[in-house]
Amino acid sequence: MPKSQMTRRLLLFGLLWSIVFAAPAMSQQSHDPADIILKNGAIYTVDAARSWAQALAVKNGKIIFVGTTIGADDFQGPKTTIVDLQGKMVLPGLHDSHVHLVDGGVDLGTCTLLDCKTRDAVFKRVKDFAEKNKDAKWIRGSGWSLPVFKDGHPKKKELDDLVPARPAWFESQDYHSGWANSKALELAGITRETKDPEGGRIERDGKGEPTGTLRESAMKLVSQVVPEREDKEYFSGLERGQKLANSFGITSIQDAWTNDKLLNAYYSFDKEHKLTVKVTTAIEVKADGADEQIEQLLKKRKETVGKNLRVTSAKLFADGVIEACTAALLAPYRGRDGDSGKLLFTPEQMNDAVEKLAGNGVQVHIHAIGDRAVRTSLDAFENAAKKNCGVHLRHHIAHLEMVTEQDIPRFRQLQVCPNVQPFWAQQDAYVKDLTEPVLGKDRSKHLYPIGSLAASGAVLVAGSDWPVSSLNPFDAIEVSIRRREPGNTKVPAWLPDEAADLATMLAAYTINGAYVQHQNKLTGSLEVGKAADFIVIDRNLFEIPPEDIHNTTVLWTVLDGKEVHRNNSFNPY
Repeated sequence: MPKSQMTRRLLLFGLLWSIVFAAPAMSQQSHDPADIILKNGAIYTVDAARSWAQALAVKNGKIIFVGTTIGADDFQGPKTTIVDLQGKMVLPGLHDSHVHLVDGGVDLGTCTLLDCKTRDAVFKRVKDFAEKNKDAKWIRGSGWSLPVFKDGHPKKKELDDLVPARPAWFESQDYHSGWANSKALELAGITRETKDPEGGRIERDGKGEPTGTLRESAMKLVSQVVPEREDKEYFSGLERGQKLANSFGITSIQDAWTNDKLLNAYYSFDKEHKLTVKVTTAIEVKADGADEQIEQLLKKRKETVGKNLRVTSAKLFADGVIEACTAALLAPYRGRDGDSGKLLFTPEQMNDAVEKLAGNGVQVHIHAIGDRAVRTSLDAFENAAKKNCGVHLRHHIAHLEMVTEQDIPRFRQLQVCPNVQPFWAQQDAYVKDLTEPVLGKDRSKHLYPIGSLAASGAVLVAGSDWPVSSLNPFDAIEVSIRRREPGNTKVPAWLPDEAADLATMLAAYTINGAYVQHQNKLTGSLEVGKAADFIVIDRNLFEIPPEDIHNTTVLWTVLDGKEVHRNNSFNPY
């Protein structure tokens, strides 16, 4: 071999040798040190491949590495915080895609009846609250369960006995019914001559006398004379609500129904850097005066923008709820003389509103419970799509208690996200005592068709509708998998064919939740370049019995790389 060729080979070999053995040093020098490194974990990234990792590195609120524990060492510097997870599970921060965070927090500061399982418990709670708040001009609260009262129908006389001298007003657990005493009805001017408002019903006795229960829009007759809350009540409510949400691992929400007062609370917190969840909001648009309301929404969308706050959506109510027989069905309720419930938008009004909103780039978020309401909503999205209006906006329909088999595929075809509340998919008293009796066996066979919606290929998202039901996503995830009350192993699964699996539900609460909020390029999965929104939990959900999922404890919640919740049992530092 010529000497020159030998020399070139030796030089090339030396160069390769130096590259190979210098690689670790070059790797360390090529990365800025991380602020935080999580290592030795079971990290479920929820990326497109549903990858698992051992380690995660964070800098300036962003994820800069996902991979092995050894690989993370390259990002360690003298000031890097090292968190040894010792095998604990890490998930992306959870997304609640349908919640009323401020309202729920406000309710926690009033007379809440959510945990009252009997009439006597309700009566005692109300009486005790009234006695402790003798200076209050109104006694108000929420959370009474419809099944506690016969036909979901409490009476004014019962409330008169508890609060005789002052007006009293309590909204139901689902916020579609209200309970007033005689003093409240008097102040609202409600008598036997008062007509039912459009989209509402005043319950009456055999003589036509109002009984004290108001449904849907009739509730406003009383609520409009109840004194307005002060701003500080909403601020306190948001403080309570987001603290509770963070404790359950929630880092992003869509507040499904806001007004100026609620938006002011969110906006004030965001300006002061006190908002510990990423918030998208919806503002209601009603059938009457929709054009003016849409103009106001567009104006509010421009005005109310912050670091963690965006007004993105319009909330439309297509119908009410089955328990009060106000949901819009394709066939009549049993025992109600041909009554099939009312649409709150005519099909023409729904088409017009959706087309105008989508044409202005506004995402539409529709409440639809009954199968007729769901079909009317899908028809409106199809109409808008035909006119090339906002197909890309990721519209969604929430609740979906009844969906016909032929309408299931339309969610994927129209690119509409089914927004389910999985905690409701159990045979509780609402279903057993109020829903199934008015639907009959045949129509009750596919209630809350979460499994079918997921199998259709649509982008399934999930939310709590708190304070209507539990804010804890792990309660809801367990119910969706088992179709039973959390932890209950003594009853059979209710409609088990509509169960979903764990991976599906975790996606619904993470990457899919980010998708429906148009945030999936920024958060929702644990990938390099995305926000460091993650949680550490005390158990690997894939390795435990499904009936134990609701016992999951969130040990650490991190938003944009900053701690927003830490359980006392966990010390990452």
